[in-house]
Amino acid sequence: MTNARQKYGVTQQQLSVATGLTEGYISNMERGQKVPSLTTILRLAVALGCKVTELVSIFDKTHLPSIVPK
Repeated sequence: MTNARQKYGVTQQQLSVATGLTEGYISNMERGQKVPSLTTILRLAVALGCKVTELVSIFDKTHLPSIVPK
């Protein structure tokens, strides 16, 4: 998420305004402390002007059971 945001030259504050998410939530997502919903991923993709697959491709390299909330 951080890489995509920085690739498009967007700050957390700008992304917050564009998506309606708090800066704290965005920060927590970027640090892996929050797992975004599909709706949130769609909002992020629209705000960044990118494809959803660009945002979720990181999960291809992640051990999914370790990030699923209990």
